[in-house]
Amino acid sequence: MASKSARTRAGRKSNGFDDAIPVVHLKDIHKSYGDLEVIKGVELKARAGEVVTLIGSSGSGKSTLLRCANLLEVPQSGEIIFDGNPVHWKVKGSERVPADMNEVRLVRTNLSMVFQQFNLWSHLTILENVTEAPITVLGRSKMEAEQTGRKYLEKVGIVEKCDAYPAQLSGGQQQRAAIARALAMEPHAMLFDEPTSALDPELEAEVVQVIKKLAAEGRTMILVTHDMKLAQDVANHVVFLHQGVIEEQGNPSEVFGNTKSKRLIQFLSATVTA
Repeated sequence: MASKSARTRAGRKSNGFDDAIPVVHLKDIHKSYGDLEVIKGVELKARAGEVVTLIGSSGSGKSTLLRCANLLEVPQSGEIIFDGNPVHWKVKGSERVPADMNEVRLVRTNLSMVFQQFNLWSHLTILENVTEAPITVLGRSKMEAEQTGRKYLEKVGIVEKCDAYPAQLSGGQQQRAAIARALAMEPHAMLFDEPTSALDPELEAEVVQVIKKLAAEGRTMILVTHDMKLAQDVANHVVFLHQGVIEEQGNPSEVFGNTKSKRLIQFLSATVTA
């Protein structure tokens, strides 16, 4: 069953979000690789201040859906709507591609993604990793970017590592640096793709605490996770994907405490006993 804080958060926020324009709205998304259809008509919304967690077994389409949200993957059909503005498409050869790269840049600038494998630049210091995009993409001065970068490195608890290189940090510290890098863009929403799955339990706990802090601040997030306790604790809305479709969804108390889908019951049982 979901924690009391999660239930309270879900109830409080969902009431205020019903009529709000979603920050991220994926509508009837279909994504295939050759003959393999990975996403089969999924709709997903994340409104301002809402935390949506995606759960499901490997191969269910969670990460693919997340990558479609910021156009790292292009769906064959369906709509991607960011802050109420749809991405427009054109046909190039036999493929559908974005019609306006300015729309793509707008989405990616305002929708920061934290990856499973950190993806830090090894030749840059941690502070340089955090300030690179604000300087080159947002056009901020080095002084302003460094001031903002230090603020977010302090938020994630590693400001003392500013001058270190990624190889000198633990996995948990590297992932916290990656979160600070995403925060430094000051995005409208954040995407997390299995941010703790590459970490051992002790280092995982460091990153979980940061994610919980961000959720408590009311940041808009879509989080793919294998950690069911994290999903319960931070989410307003939980989505269970199975074979490319939404098998069950709802607030944490509904999904975890009053599960309806037999497949989700099996999944949760396997997760608990793993």
